[in-house]
Formats: sequence, structure tokens, C-alpha cells
Amino acid sequence: MALIDVTGLTKSYGTKTVLHGIDLSVAEGEIVGILGPNGSGKTTAVECIGGLRTRDAGTVRVDGVDPAGDPLALREVLGMQLQESRLPARLRVAEALDLYAAFYSDPRPPGELLERFGLAAHADQRFDKLSGGQQQRLSIALALIGRPRIAFLDELTTGLDPAARREIWEYLRMLRDDGLTVLLVTHFMEEAAYLCDRVVILEAGRVVASGTPERIALSTGGQETSFAAEPGLDPEVFRTLAGVTDARVDRGRIVVRGDATSPQAVLAALATRGILARELRVTTPSLDDAYLALTREGHRS
Repeated sequence: MALIDVTGLTKSYGTKTVLHGIDLSVAEGEIVGILGPNGSGKTTAVECIGGLRTRDAGTVRVDGVDPAGDPLALREVLGMQLQESRLPARLRVAEALDLYAAFYSDPRPPGELLERFGLAAHADQRFDKLSGGQQQRLSIALALIGRPRIAFLDELTTGLDPAARREIWEYLRMLRDDGLTVLLVTHFMEEAAYLCDRVVILEAGRVVASGTPERIALSTGGQETSFAAEPGLDPEVFRTLAGVTDARVDRGRIVVRGDATSPQAVLAALATRGILARELRVTTPSLDDAYLALTREGHRS
């Protein structure tokens, strides 16, 4: 059963429509990423689903709760980390965690989160004295302190170094395995590919792709098989192979493009000619490749 169920979500600011009736479903225990360029409606969608903005049309249910109708019930199950979160300048890290812990009947121990997010050495430091990365880690800790069933995380690891980013990814995976459901807004394709069970790509307020990172990566182009060109070997011989869509010579290499079966077909064709592929490379499209293809100017509406 979907823990988050969104149908026809629409939002406008004045005459500008930001969300054009998007649909979204997230099952319990899933991490679903929302990707898209700046201005595509990612943050607006999350804020409408989380009850921070009023939608114009559509239905939204989060654990059965309409965020517009019962925001207090929503806060019992939802933790949110926003793209830009500010605390009072003089509030200290440990004080912030203790304060948020007091809002819940069974919070995570503040000391555990201080250690988990590398903030123990900064427990007595004021918020305005923290670095951007430290503020980000504190924001995530505050979103998770109430043991929420669902977490909305907007630009989760912006400003964090690679080691801190990986530690937070592993922690989220652990929480997901314990049943946490996550809606993740990110610009990092590596983060989406590593964490997400499914991703939704928005462009100009519309969903242009949805599926597993692997499936979306393959949706806009097949695999590419290339090897050092052999004298007298015409790339045209590969064009008729099953699964092949294109073959060409590029800078001294024969490059064959096709579906997931095309590399085997290319190697079999070479073997029948007694040719051993030199400098062989097989390249699979990445989520980054698909994202760029789906959000380029030609796809915008």
C-alpha cells in the first residue's frame, strides 16, 4: 500500500503554474528521489505534500492524512529537512536537539545523533558559528530525531564532503531497512543512484520519467561497445546485427550502439571473422546521461 499517494497535484503562483497535475506514489520502506533542474517544481511539490504550502488542486495523502486538513496528525509521522533551514543564531547544537526531542514521546537519543552526524565536538557551539556543512548535518538530525515513519529530505548532502556524504547515505539505508520511507530531493545523480529505489524526474512542473535508476538510465540510450578499428573492417557489418541501432568509426575506434544484447552480438560477429577486439570497452548509460537527455531544451513544455 502507498504510504504517500499524490494525484493531480497542481500549484500556481499568480499566473505562473509551477506544478501541472503531477502524480506520485511511494510505498512503505521505499526511498524515492525527485530530480529536476532548478525551477522544475521539486521543492514546491515536497512542500505541498508536507503541508507547508497549500495546493491549488489534486489529492494528497501521507499515511492516510491530508496535509491540508490535519497538519498536526501529519507531524506525528513526518520529519522534514528543508533546502534552507535556519535556527536562532544563539541556539547551541545540543540545545536544538534537546528542544526537538521534547516534542516527541519516543525520540532518538540526542547523544546518538550527535555522534552519528559528527556533531559531538560541536555540541556547545552556537548555530551561527557552525559551518554550512555542520548546519546541514544538524538539520538532518533534527528531521530524524522524532523517529518518523516518513522523512522528506531536500538537498540532503549539499555542502558535505564525500566521507560525510557516504556516512549519511549508509545511515539512511539502515533506517530504510528498519522501515523508514524517504522522499528525497537531490541534484546529485550519484546520490540518487546509490540511495533510491525509484526516481521521478520533473521538468517544468511535469513528470517526464519515473522508474528505477537503472531503468531510467537505459531509457534514453543503449549500451555502447567500442574497440580499436581493424584495417578493412567496415562498421556497416554491425548495423544489421540484432539489437544494434548505430555503428560508426570515431577517432580510430569502431563504436557500436544498441540495446543490452548488442555487446554480445558484436563480439560474436568479430569471433566469426577471427578478429580479437583490441582495447575493448562496453559503456552503459548512467542516470546522469538520462537526466540530461530528459531535461534538455527539446523536452521542455
